[in-house]
Amino acid sequence: MSDNMGRRRGPGGPRMMAGEKAKDFKGSMAKLIRYMSKYKIRFVIMFVFAIAGTVFNIVGPKILGKATTELFNGLVAKIGGTGGIDFTKITQILLFALGLYVCSAIFSFIQGFIMTGISNDTTYSLRKDISKKINRLPLKYYESRTTGEILSRVTNDVDTLQNGLNQSVTQLITSVTTLIGVFIMMLSINVWMTLAALVILPVSMGIIGGVMGKSQGFFRSQQKYLGEVNGQIEEVYGGHNVVKVFNKEKDVVEEFEKVNKELYNSAWKSQFFSGIMMPIMQFIGNLGYVVVAILGGFMVIKNAIEVGDIQSFFQYIRNFTQPIQQIAQVTNMLQSAAAASERVFEFLEEDEEDQKAEHPVSTDGLKGNVEFRHVQFGYDPEQVIIHDFSAKVKDGQKIAIVGPTGAGKTTMVKLLMRYYDVNKGSILIDGHDVRDFNRGELREMFGMVLQDTWLFSGTIMENIRYGRLDATDEEVIAAAKAAHVHKFIMQQPGGYQMVLNEETSNISQGQKQLLTIARAILADNRILILDEATSSVDTRTEIQIQKAMDALMEGRTSFVIAHRLSTIRDADLILVMKDGDIIEQGNHEELMKKGGFYADLYNSQFEQTA
Repeated sequence: MSDNMGRRRGPGGPRMMAGEKAKDFKGSMAKLIRYMSKYKIRFVIMFVFAIAGTVFNIVGPKILGKATTELFNGLVAKIGGTGGIDFTKITQILLFALGLYVCSAIFSFIQGFIMTGISNDTTYSLRKDISKKINRLPLKYYESRTTGEILSRVTNDVDTLQNGLNQSVTQLITSVTTLIGVFIMMLSINVWMTLAALVILPVSMGIIGGVMGKSQGFFRSQQKYLGEVNGQIEEVYGGHNVVKVFNKEKDVVEEFEKVNKELYNSAWKSQFFSGIMMPIMQFIGNLGYVVVAILGGFMVIKNAIEVGDIQSFFQYIRNFTQPIQQIAQVTNMLQSAAAASERVFEFLEEDEEDQKAEHPVSTDGLKGNVEFRHVQFGYDPEQVIIHDFSAKVKDGQKIAIVGPTGAGKTTMVKLLMRYYDVNKGSILIDGHDVRDFNRGELREMFGMVLQDTWLFSGTIMENIRYGRLDATDEEVIAAAKAAHVHKFIMQQPGGYQMVLNEETSNISQGQKQLLTIARAILADNRILILDEATSSVDTRTEIQIQKAMDALMEGRTSFVIAHRLSTIRDADLILVMKDGDIIEQGNHEELMKKGGFYADLYNSQFEQTA
């Protein structure tokens, strides 16, 4: 766990300048807009409905103002004895206004429905692209990040992006349209009152710009620390048995509280700036409202404006400040969405493995001869761990790779399957460099049985068939029999249709291992890799697994990594590694006669068991 914790950055990291924040915000939103360009037709339709609905809503107060003026003039005429109230005309005006508001509501519903579809389709497409991306990323990407950090980008960040899109885009369109439309309507009523109302505009824009520049960094930090919290929780949960065995609960809680405090601080600051926007804008809007009210009352006294126009203008001034407040609120949601999209697109833009070779060699007809020719490799080019590795393996041979921990045994397997490429030298299969194969076709030649078994929640039949999805039930059963696991399966409730739970804890470790061997037998690959396949089982189960592996390796080129040297005595060739180099090679009898490092290693195990 300490490895992953060491990768986390604390609050002392480099701070971003306001210009950099604005650039990141614009860049993230530009990437998102380009990604959503596939929905441009729906966007146009949604845009039209949003504007139409907003325009109908804007015209409403002007119509209601006419009804107010008609009512006022009728009352004045009635009091003066010169006429009365024309209720028919007022009713017609009110019905017309009602029709406008009904149309506005219908259009708003339609544009909301369309935008919901766009946001859901966007996030669905993003998750699909992320899922595909996961399979194209090199192994080194996953080895440098926690599982929870990666999952956070798929779940939390995409959800944040969806909520931001769903709530902010239509709100932004309607707010801007309302702002422009209301301004035009206010000008049509009275220019001087409109100019008085505009005093609040530069103040509002200044506050919005200041808060945006300050809060964007906090929104970014919130998403970052949320990913770190998820990573630590996943990490600790996966190793909770180890935590309890070593009484590290207190240390784990302290580490969690440290990261959680950073999340709390960044979330608190981002939400604080988000929360203060609305009350500040309301206060400024009320000041503008008071100024307009005083000016409007003075103009009514001077008979420079109708009473209905004053009533309409008051509604418009309220509608003028409201979209400014909404735009301020939308900017906060957009900042959160931008921070999330930045992390999502950062993941989607990670360097991928080169899946295709320029002139690919076909794997058809290859037998499985393998040659390591002066291989040199280091995960960090400055720190070489395999210096000069050379070996020749013939088709059908069983090759054992032994040596102390850290000697480079598993690294050689990763190089063979091109999880990494060698720094110098080459690895050849039937005379062809592995870099000349398409990665997918190359890996189809290999079957693997690892120490850490991987089974998924599903039936036993489905888990074995994962080795070859087009296999028939009869072929699956034949593979299970070859792996000496058929009898165990038939003793289970449901037999091959027994469902393994999510943690696959309803079968033993040895049974899991046998199922993975059955899967490898079914796959029928030319080259097999067995990495410590029996290290975590008892002696009796080990004998069963060894029989299954013997059946699996028959007629195939096999690489066996083992610490229990008694299990590889019958290997055709044993490669003894130390410090990244082959220091001895030969069969068991030859190496024992030499009395070198292998003999010392074997005898030490024999003495321990004795």
